[in-house]
Amino acid sequence: MSLRFPDSHSTLLRAPVAVFGGGVSGIAVRDLLAAVGASAVIYDEKPGAGDRVAFGEAEAAACRLVVHSPGFGSGHPWFGAARRAGCVSLGELDFASLFWRGKRVAVTGTNGKTTVTEFLAHALRQAGREAFATGNVGYSFSRLALDRDGGGADDWAICEVSSFQAEAMSLFRADSVLWTNFAEDHLERHCGLDAYFAAKHRLVLQSPGALVLVGSSVRAHAQRLGVTLPAGSLVPTENLFPDALLAGTVFEDYPQRENFVLASAWWSRNGLPEEMLYAAARDFRLGRHRLSKVAEVGGVAWWNDSKATNFHAVEAALERFRAPVLLIAGGRAKGGDLDAFVRRIMPKVAHVFLIGETRPAMSAACVHHHLPHTDCVSLDAAVAAASACAHAGDNVLLSPGFASFDMFRGYDHRGDVFENLVKNLGARVAVPPA
Repeated sequence: MSLRFPDSHSTLLRAPVAVFGGGVSGIAVRDLLAAVGASAVIYDEKPGAGDRVAFGEAEAAACRLVVHSPGFGSGHPWFGAARRAGCVSLGELDFASLFWRGKRVAVTGTNGKTTVTEFLAHALRQAGREAFATGNVGYSFSRLALDRDGGGADDWAICEVSSFQAEAMSLFRADSVLWTNFAEDHLERHCGLDAYFAAKHRLVLQSPGALVLVGSSVRAHAQRLGVTLPAGSLVPTENLFPDALLAGTVFEDYPQRENFVLASAWWSRNGLPEEMLYAAARDFRLGRHRLSKVAEVGGVAWWNDSKATNFHAVEAALERFRAPVLLIAGGRAKGGDLDAFVRRIMPKVAHVFLIGETRPAMSAACVHHHLPHTDCVSLDAAVAAASACAHAGDNVLLSPGFASFDMFRGYDHRGDVFENLVKNLGARVAVPPA
């Protein structure tokens, strides 16, 4: 069996395909096109990231199909040129779905979607299935389709879907949709909380007849907005009693407990043995930069939660600690009510060390709510200030609550820098004075 582009869309490949974005998904689209004998031109405004840096009327007239990466919002001017030229525009997930013959499980949510995606793929592999974590996890759906030659009927694509990917969907269909939770995020892209919810909900609308499972906060927001979700979709995920079978696993406590409950509901609905899922939980490990202890230096515990790029994630991380923490927070704003965020976290935070572009606004909110804080010009300065402030028994938590791109290449780069700074602290402590 080999890759095949559907005959219904084959006329779109008679001209070079315009690919918007030269990142992971854009490169995979180009390679997938090459595998079926088609050509592509990658357009990216960043010099050196693609073949060309501008897409206008002439470029649009030379193509019939545009495939765009998630970073391109619907208001980008390149889409206007494409529409005027009569081009068909597809998101990368839509494009890859034209090739994929296997099963599709779509996972979305404000937080937890990467963990659920990776855990389900892990558990299915443990149960003897061919399963792959793909989508918004750094391994694009197009790359999976290429690597698996379109996939077989028994292959499982566990696909993380962001709101950026869902908002413009037209072809992608899921066999199952898992929606972990919902809270404010990405309001710099979506025009308000309702628009953000609508972007996520589009994934459900795109998959009629699919098994849909949603967490408690999703159902609550749907009811507030008057949105009807499929019958039987609610999975209670909040305020649950401890599960002794999860003791010692990453899912023992919240926020990861919520993720396991949703995965477990999907697992049982598919008739898979419960004991296999618990066995998979015992040897599953979280990806890096997700609320993990880096080191203990002089009796002070240092925690890396750099992947927490929204308020909900920070608040979930703070629930992990019994005593107020020393928090390092800040970065590039993604919208949302900063003042309300500071008010909510106050009981859990002894002192906050502020970094990044949001530092002035966060500082003002801290003053308003009388939350002790220190403005820091860099992450290095924040670590040094927190170290000077901390005492044995304290927890210092990097849980930024904002995007990283003002100071770093991504949340992983931010987390790596933090871990290196903490390790250097430990090295200094370990060296006795001369």
